[in-house]
Amino acid sequence: MTTSEARTRLETEELQERLREIQALLAGKGTGLRATLDALHPADIAYLLEALPPEERLAVWDLVKADRDGEILVEVSEAVRESLIASMDSRELVAAAETLEADELADIAGDLPPAVIEEVVRSLSAEEREQLRAALSYAEGSVGALMDFEHVTVRDDVTLEAVTRYLRRLDELPGHTDQLFVVDRYQVLKGTLPLARLIVTDLDIDVARVTVREGLRLKPEDAASEAASAFERYDLVSAPVVDGDGRLIGRLTVNAVVDHIRARSAETQLAEGGLTKEEDVFAPVLDSFKNRWAWLAVNLVTAFIASRVIGAFEDSIVHLVALAALMPIVAGIGGNSGNQTITMIVRALALGQIQTHYWRKLLAKELGVAALNGVVWGVMLGVIAYVLYGNVALGGVLALAMLLNLELAALMGVAIPWVRWKLDRDPAVGSSVLITACTDSGGFFIFLGLATLLLI
Repeated sequence: MTTSEARTRLETEELQERLREIQALLAGKGTGLRATLDALHPADIAYLLEALPPEERLAVWDLVKADRDGEILVEVSEAVRESLIASMDSRELVAAAETLEADELADIAGDLPPAVIEEVVRSLSAEEREQLRAALSYAEGSVGALMDFEHVTVRDDVTLEAVTRYLRRLDELPGHTDQLFVVDRYQVLKGTLPLARLIVTDLDIDVARVTVREGLRLKPEDAASEAASAFERYDLVSAPVVDGDGRLIGRLTVNAVVDHIRARSAETQLAEGGLTKEEDVFAPVLDSFKNRWAWLAVNLVTAFIASRVIGAFEDSIVHLVALAALMPIVAGIGGNSGNQTITMIVRALALGQIQTHYWRKLLAKELGVAALNGVVWGVMLGVIAYVLYGNVALGGVLALAMLLNLELAALMGVAIPWVRWKLDRDPAVGSSVLITACTDSGGFFIFLGLATLLLI
């Protein structure tokens, strides 16, 4: 679960009201801050912590019940989690970590000091240590990194009545349990028993007769993005995860899938803007600088190139001042079109919708769209330029430049993510910066170059 899920339990307006209430209590304008915090879900507290400046955040953090520290650390963003962990001593961190399940502990293990992890591991049972080791062994973005180990298994040689008796002896079912997993004595998965089928079937029947043999089976090394697509396609709540021998080792649930989708979406948005990682809104200036400087440097270089392109046509601009007023239009429309193309391509890549042999068809399609847009908007802008400046040739140059720059935007909008994909890099990283650089410099060069050739 992530803090964005807080919005599904409490409306954003209500959370904002709670935030104002907490700030008032911190300012000494009311009482009962601890009681207010105790009544909130850990995800809601995490959301509120992210919205508070460091001083107020730590004051609230100190009031949170110790037995909920671990749950909240799992919920907050990585950037905020680092600041909270830095404020805690080893004893507090160990106490917080010991309240977590193995899969939850694996989520925050990278942010905890090694000494704390070692002490927590010593307190775990042999089974929990093995689960933690397994969770940490899988690569980020894999099914193994998202799966949990809480599930209910049954044998297929017992009756449904025996299964229901077994279930009644449990304190509670693991969250998002919509099916039981049918295994043999060696834990090899034989199928699933949906709870809906268990409820409506005669209890004297053996499990084997109502077991669903066919169904999605995931492996821990499978890509989480592919599993997410399967969950969406088949409307799944949970799915078994098996090893190479077919033995059940865990399950993937819809809440973990939703978390992964949201995290990937956030990463993509940050990457498109050139941010290397999620940033605490109230992070120190130096930390924010380190997160942002790289792609700003790239942007500076590309802006300098664009300025030199303009400088190369200074004489043309002096002769026809209208060029200075019109050239930002060509570059701006091209940048917008390129961003549309690159956003669609990056999304399609994330969903696994583009196969290697379809790139040429995709490029041809985007060039066709650009041509149609270029003709429609180019003619319109050409007419407007003629009305404003009374120069038919200027209108024609503007229309042609618009068409050519949109074609360039389409070409680069496909080429940039394709090149990064071929190099096994994230196609979203810096895409907005790169496409804007291409369409700005290209747009200026095309428009001013045509004007110099045909008008000056």
